[in-house]
Amino acid sequence: MTRVSEHINQALHDLMESDPSVHLLGEDVCDPYGGAFKVTRGLSSRFGSRVRSTPLSEGAIAGVGAGLALAGDKAIVEIMFADFVALAFDQITNFAAKSTAMYGRPVPVPLVVRCPTGGNRGYGPTHSQNPQKHFIGVPGLSLFEMTPFHDAGDLLTRMFDLGRPCLFFEDKVLYTRQMHDTGDLFRFEVAGDVARVYVDGAGPPDCTLVTHGGLVHRTLDAMRALLLEDELVCELLVPAQLYPVPHLPGLEDAPHVCVVDDGTEGGTWAAEVATALYPRLWGRLRRPITLVNSADSVIPAAPHLEREVLVQAGRIRAAVREALS
Repeated sequence: MTRVSEHINQALHDLMESDPSVHLLGEDVCDPYGGAFKVTRGLSSRFGSRVRSTPLSEGAIAGVGAGLALAGDKAIVEIMFADFVALAFDQITNFAAKSTAMYGRPVPVPLVVRCPTGGNRGYGPTHSQNPQKHFIGVPGLSLFEMTPFHDAGDLLTRMFDLGRPCLFFEDKVLYTRQMHDTGDLFRFEVAGDVARVYVDGAGPPDCTLVTHGGLVHRTLDAMRALLLEDELVCELLVPAQLYPVPHLPGLEDAPHVCVVDDGTEGGTWAAEVATALYPRLWGRLRRPITLVNSADSVIPAAPHLEREVLVQAGRIRAAVREALS
């Protein structure tokens, strides 16, 4: 099986081979380093000047990428750690996103901003965050996240086809996981934008969980414990597009929905999902949608303290058990 990081790397190779208008920019993305997480390994050796290592300026990286996109090319820019995307906030939200609509006619801006996210690596407060929520609701901007179930090449092509800037979040722990791995208890299928993970032959679920790509395996661990120890059947929905929130299938008969988000509480992606679901499911839900988020805290570097702050399988399991009790 292929690791997620290797899968994304191959998708970048295939995309740049098939489309000579694609450029890739970022800090240390060129060989021999190939990016902090080796996702861009081999690209500069193969595609030459279309791959550029840049100075340490996220604003400049995003601005140059947006300029390339406005000029008729396509750009993928890498923010080494998603935390640093705050330094490119103005270029992304006030320049790239608004350029699609502020010139009196629609203007394509095919820009993808790759953001390695998340903790559980001991990197501390400024290298471990999930900043997705800060970009929700920006006109002209779409948010995607890599999952173990979606083809990265298809996602990159789809983002470029939108003709608008997109943020592409990639969980750092997910990089080391295998594509399509759900363990021995679960099966999965991909229906359009959303992957569905379920227990084959188990009947209707007691709870449907919705989460983003970086939390898939922690959520699967919680689902396993709920099934084997609590006799509660859960299914999992994992959208590759975070915002705008896509249609989440199969919820019409769900007795309960729990949305799990590794970002901190307040103005969250989880709340956005719940807002999209309530009008659709209001007459069928037996109880309010449960939201699970990381603690309202900076992220410590010490592993035992980091685990207390970030969402872990135990917290997901406890939230579902409490809701269904």
